[in-house]
Amino acid sequence: MRGRKLLMLKNLMITLSRWITGFVFIFSGFVKGVDPMGSAIKFTDYFTAFRLDFMIPLAEELALLLILAEYMVGAALLLGFRIREASWGALIFMIFFLPLTLYLAIFNPVSDCGCFGDALVLTNWETFYKNCIISIPVVMAFLTRKEKPLSIPLWKEALLLAASLALILYVSLYGLTHMPLIDFRPYHIGSNIPEKMKIPEGAPTDEYETILVYEKDGKQQEFTLDNYPWQDTTWTWVETRSVLVSEGYKPPIDDFMVTDRNGNDVTRDILSDPGFVFLLISYDLEKARESSLIRADSLSWHASAGGMRFYGLTASPEMVIESKQEKLGLSYPFLLADETLLKTIVRSNPCLILLKEGTVVNKWSARDVPSRAPGSVLLLAESLNTLRKSGDRWWAFSVFAGLLLFSIFIKILPDKMTGS
Repeated sequence: MRGRKLLMLKNLMITLSRWITGFVFIFSGFVKGVDPMGSAIKFTDYFTAFRLDFMIPLAEELALLLILAEYMVGAALLLGFRIREASWGALIFMIFFLPLTLYLAIFNPVSDCGCFGDALVLTNWETFYKNCIISIPVVMAFLTRKEKPLSIPLWKEALLLAASLALILYVSLYGLTHMPLIDFRPYHIGSNIPEKMKIPEGAPTDEYETILVYEKDGKQQEFTLDNYPWQDTTWTWVETRSVLVSEGYKPPIDDFMVTDRNGNDVTRDILSDPGFVFLLISYDLEKARESSLIRADSLSWHASAGGMRFYGLTASPEMVIESKQEKLGLSYPFLLADETLLKTIVRSNPCLILLKEGTVVNKWSARDVPSRAPGSVLLLAESLNTLRKSGDRWWAFSVFAGLLLFSIFIKILPDKMTGS
């Protein structure tokens, strides 16, 4: 009896280790797959931080490869096919990422690792601790990869593989060619930018400590305001600096700033306009899809005729702006913003967003930029706003859950289908 209980406990631990590992890998792959351009941007940050600039052109392809690998490893472990190969895959991931995240935590070359995309942003130390915890079921799944084997017919494996691959490919390719099915960023449809910039009353603020550096007999020493040698003339002041001791509350949006080409801040003017404001955002005009820029020019004429404002918004220098305007005959005026901010707001280059009193009413990717602005669409946009901001998310999760349930259904089908 005791031996039987131990065997049951062992089998339970094997199953749990595979399920936990599988779920984490599926979640990580899925939230990255929803926004593959965000993952590509994070790859670019890594390459820049580690001085691997020659790899930047491969960022998009490597991001997609990572997404597919993570998701398929997770799906295999969770659904129970190709357990040995998936266990090896999970272990290789952890062997690579555990020391990498320790390095990131110590030296902080990038602000966050991006392991869960924008869905769940962790600090570098939080990511390292998370990897330490996840390593336990990963190692357990690897050590028991030959135990409790599941004999799955080839046709089942093929269907499970196809269903898993179809889901992650569809989600990723849709995010690449259009907009992310689920927008985890603070600039999603329905988001009110001014509200996201507010700091609640009574919220903690950044706390700094003043450090004073003095020198004596060729040696420098640091002091605080409480113990610096202000009466000892043998010490010579060198410098004063402020050190962040405690980080205060940071609003979801803390860097939204738009200027005109003369450097004047027009942020408030853009966000407080009671009418509709179109912003055609291109973080890099030189690499922007020119057909979209031209279609947007036609749209700007219709928008102006309807009493709406239309601006291009870019981080490109003046020379590039003038060159594009002259080459393509663009008539809409351009405003300026930080490149990192623009890459956070949009993923495609360019991308069109529609604002009303600071609320993101709609977004269009480069492929979907319209050439006209029918009044009926604009009148309906605001009323459909609430439906859209929740509908996309739940629809995407429904697709995810549906295909996962389909995969489970395939798994529990009889191995042999015989007729009567």
